Amino acid sequence: MGLPRKLKNINAYGANQSWLGVIGEFEEPKLALATDDWRGGGMIGPIKIDKGLEAQEATVTMGGHTPELIRMFGTTDVAGAPMRLVGAYQADDGSAAQAVEIYLGGRFSEIDLGKSKAGDETEHKYKCAVAYYRRVVDGVEEVEIDMIAGVFRVDGVDRYAEIMAILTS
Repeated sequence: MGLPRKLKNINAYGANQSWLGVIGEFEEPKLALATDDWRGGGMIGPIKIDKGLEAQEATVTMGGHTPELIRMFGTTDVAGAPMRLVGAYQADDGSAAQAVEIYLGGRFSEIDLGKSKAGDETEHKYKCAVAYYRRVVDGVEEVEIDMIAGVFRVDGVDRYAEIMAILTS
């Protein structure tokens, strides 16, 4: 029997600075295939046909006022608000902590500044439409997705390389 690795702490980097002590929460993009149902002649039911990837979104919640991130809103660059998120995961079984790094290239599609009241908690939420995503665990790349360049690599295998080779030759 084992114990799960749980997030012990987190930091964020963006706008040329560290957000240690400011970041409250991070929601990674969902990894989802875009599919359509297909039922051809002779088939007894439909199957899901791979049509690429779904759009990705990530959300970062900061514990207070972060004007540097607000100033990134409205950038015309689809990857104009890059961020790096670093998490330390550890199981309570004496095993070593594990580094998980998330690299995002995107832009804020929504900034929720929430409610402001003197003496109360203040949270700002930044929703990012993701154009680039990379997840690295202990220095090993698990996933890299570059929507514009056509890169869809999982565990070192570029699942879209064959198609891109046809398109660029």
